[in-house]
Amino acid sequence: MDYDIEFLSYIEIILNNKEYQRRRTYMHHEGLSVYEHSLLVAYKSYKFAKKHKSFNIKDITIGAVLHDFYYNPWQNAPKSKKFKDSHGFVHAREALENSKKHFPELINPLVEEIILRHMFPLNIKPPKHKEAWVVTYMDKVCSLDVLKHPKEYPKYLGFKKREKIW
Repeated sequence: MDYDIEFLSYIEIILNNKEYQRRRTYMHHEGLSVYEHSLLVAYKSYKFAKKHKSFNIKDITIGAVLHDFYYNPWQNAPKSKKFKDSHGFVHAREALENSKKHFPELINPLVEEIILRHMFPLNIKPPKHKEAWVVTYMDKVCSLDVLKHPKEYPKYLGFKKREKIW
């Protein structure tokens, strides 16, 4: 995909970061890495913000590309005993912590909200700003591909897949 120069200028430091590059090896949703998914969400959010003009384009782009910058690949992680501690509930906070650690100069209150609230309604507190709502929506749109893979639903719902005994 060819990306706008403006879009890339906002996130170049992130995309060139060694730790962020590791997300190319983290599977996210069927057939996409965390890196690819985050870039797709960021670009869709950026294009929406550009079209509708009343958005903070830079912050929406940065927040979107960092929204899933969590620590470790979730699909290989041991299952948590507590449902509320599963990936869907905790990764936004992890992504924010990781973003602050690696890109403190890019994190402001709006970017922080975008990252932290993108999992609404799974995370109970809704976004306050329109930029965070856009990223939340685009994340859902970009994640709908999982619906094409019903055999994988248990994994996304936090249940262990049962193996056939026969």
